[in-house]
Amino acid sequence: MRRSILWALGALLVITSAQAEESYKPSVKVKRILETTTTTSGAPVRYPQTDEPLVQSLIVEIPPGGETGWHLHPVPAYAYILAGTIEVESEGQGTRIFKAGDSFAEMVDHRHNGRVVGEETVRILMIVTGQKGIAFSERTAAPE
Repeated sequence: MRRSILWALGALLVITSAQAEESYKPSVKVKRILETTTTTSGAPVRYPQTDEPLVQSLIVEIPPGGETGWHLHPVPAYAYILAGTIEVESEGQGTRIFKAGDSFAEMVDHRHNGRVVGEETVRILMIVTGQKGIAFSERTAAPE
């Protein structure tokens, strides 16, 4: 009897923890937009080791016909496309298209260039987990 009660409690804890992933009241809606262990280049997500952490939330806007220019991110950043469509060319990894509603972990220390596709301004929400004194983006030369 005692063993079956312990088993039932264990099963309940597993079910409860799976269902209670979000501990908000039922009226609160949560929509997961990104869950990943890798960046868009396939590298594992790594957190900076620093005594001076800096978290930034940014809105990046690129007008129709525009592009970011070749750059890299020296710190982890996460993007959510709010509007528009962007084509990202990545050094040695081809081109990928991201549109409104897409989310991804940015490549770290990997050159890439984003170009707007279509006539709508691209709006990107970026969350950067970096370090004080280190820019979230560095301009680079285009790959040869």
